[in-house]
Amino acid sequence: MTADRTTTTEAAPLVRGLTYEEMPVGQIFRTARRTVTETDLVNFVTWGGFTEPLFWDASHAAEGGYTGRLVPGGLTYCIAEGLVLQTNVLHGTGLAFLHMELSVRGPVYVGDTLHAVVETTGCRPSSKPGRGVVTSRIGVRNQRDEEVLVYTPVRLIRGRDYASSTP
Repeated sequence: MTADRTTTTEAAPLVRGLTYEEMPVGQIFRTARRTVTETDLVNFVTWGGFTEPLFWDASHAAEGGYTGRLVPGGLTYCIAEGLVLQTNVLHGTGLAFLHMELSVRGPVYVGDTLHAVVETTGCRPSSKPGRGVVTSRIGVRNQRDEEVLVYTPVRLIRGRDYASSTP
């Protein structure tokens, strides 16, 4: 007996992100939490070439007044962006990451547990039909609810009436 595989391509996706019209200014949500591990730090520092002693040498970091294994701001950003993507808010609707500003507000250490608070701060149609430009403020917070990093991504997001340009 052979299975008919044609129906699987016609099935609706299980998860669909929001269109730009579904991201009104003032909308706020929180992501899940994630603890930063020593493995995260070592993998990121090695992969990215972050050979700064602050990230490799605990005694050097302590001389600078830090109280633990310091995590680069780039890793903190990557973890936060991963947490945002894991919400599926952009799943299948995100088209491009256009711009961002980023500010590190405080240290992050191995063992800290992070989450992100996402607030839509701007939303408008783009110059092309079926697309919108969405700006948000993403505050990354630790287990003490201290804001340790803020970034403001500007993204191109599909609209309700988006038409793919591929045949």
